[in-house]
Amino acid sequence: MSVLDLPSTRQEAWRWADMAALEAAAAAPRVPALAAQFLDLGGARLVFVDGVFDTAQSMPGRVAVEALNLATDHPLGSRATGTGWTLTLSAAQAEISVEIVHVSTGGKNHVPARIALAEDAVASVVETFVGTGWANRLTQVTLAKAARLQRAVRILHDDGFVSTRDEVQVGEGASYVATVLGAGGMASRVDAQIDIVGDAGFAEMGGALLTRDALHQECAVAIRHAAPNGASHQTWRAVAADRSQASLAARVEVARDAQKTDGVQSLRGILLKRTATINLKPELEIFADDVKCAHGATVGELDARALFYLASRGIAPAKAQAMLTRAFVADALDRIGDEAVREAFAADADAWLEAAL
Repeated sequence: MSVLDLPSTRQEAWRWADMAALEAAAAAPRVPALAAQFLDLGGARLVFVDGVFDTAQSMPGRVAVEALNLATDHPLGSRATGTGWTLTLSAAQAEISVEIVHVSTGGKNHVPARIALAEDAVASVVETFVGTGWANRLTQVTLAKAARLQRAVRILHDDGFVSTRDEVQVGEGASYVATVLGAGGMASRVDAQIDIVGDAGFAEMGGALLTRDALHQECAVAIRHAAPNGASHQTWRAVAADRSQASLAARVEVARDAQKTDGVQSLRGILLKRTATINLKPELEIFADDVKCAHGATVGELDARALFYLASRGIAPAKAQAMLTRAFVADALDRIGDEAVREAFAADADAWLEAAL
């Protein structure tokens, strides 16, 4: 892989990207594969090992495994071609507990995916990333009238790099809700373009990036309102320890005809060490004149008064830091609707905090 084939940090959209970490992950030597661990949600299960579908560990149900060549101009997403997975539901069908585990053993792997929900269809998809190396994913989503999709993505690589690109079309009265947790020992790039193209469509994307050592994690999410009466929420939390860097870029675009739009962004970061870095970049681009849009962005340290209060109650400093940080991250993770999934994300965050503090 040549550096010339990758996005340049001279480009504004990639200014905080760690392309050196991506290249190192792509060249990482192979290691034994980790076991695929599921949340036992009772639905379809798929396992991809180094981008290859593992039939022995999978029960795909209505999820089809097939060759995909999805059209995109995204520089990383365009690499995700070949065998991937497709979830297609006709009107009023439901598939509410699909679990997909991506296991990487080194080197690079790419998997495309497509989700197409017809009118009133409902689906819930949980994806987990474990292992090492560079895992690159492209997911394209189409939601017809009143369709609803919930996604939860856990990025738990021991090291390496994980890049995800989501491209979503939200139709009339449809709902798309996605939560992402980066809580491993890897660098990452979470990238999404969400277009609300139908009247009264709703989109929500958020989550938490937890970084330590000298790792870089970032998200770059743009939501475009192209139809009236739509609403969108972006709630992101970042926690950075040691010499790590977390970057959050959230953008809302409101087209001229998208009157009555309601768009909210909340970007907040906590520095566990002053040697760490958090970059926040909220953006609003509004061409309509009857909208309600707001954003907030703050970076700080844990509240010294709260730490003192907990210490006065006999709580050890590391435990007190973990409690306050967990409460901070909960703003984003508690938005997950499924209790079992929400508890799994909380446990992942707690495990990261135990290792980092």
